[in-house]
Amino acid sequence: MLLAHDRWANADQLYGFSAECGLKAVMRALGMQIDPDGRPEMVEHRKHVRDLWPIFRTFVAGRNGEWYLLQLPPGEPFRDWSHHDRYASRGHYSKPTIVPHQKAARAVCHMLQRATLDGRL
Repeated sequence: MLLAHDRWANADQLYGFSAECGLKAVMRALGMQIDPDGRPEMVEHRKHVRDLWPIFRTFVAGRNGEWYLLQLPPGEPFRDWSHHDRYASRGHYSKPTIVPHQKAARAVCHMLQRATLDGRL
C-alpha cells in the first residue's frame, strides 16, 4: 500500500525490516541461539538484512536448510538497502530500486507461510 501511494522510503524500510525478521525466524527455528533477552547470542547474526542475507544463506545451508534457500531470489537483493536510509531524502528512492526489495520481502513472507503450513517452523 505504501509503495502504491508513492511512500517509497517507508515502503522500502519496511521491506528490509520484515525480510530481516523473517530470515531470523528461520534461523531461530534451525538452531540459532538466543540469549535470555531475546537477542541472538552470536554477534554475526545481529545484523540488518543487507548483511544478514549472505549470513542466512551460509547458516541454513549448514543445517540442512536448502529448502529455504530455494524459496528465495538468487543473489543479494538487499545489497543496496540500509537501515540508515530511513533518514535519506525522498530523492534517494526510486521505484526501480525498491521493487527488488519488495519481491525479496514477499519471497521471505511466502517462505515463512509455506514453512509454517508444511510444519517446518
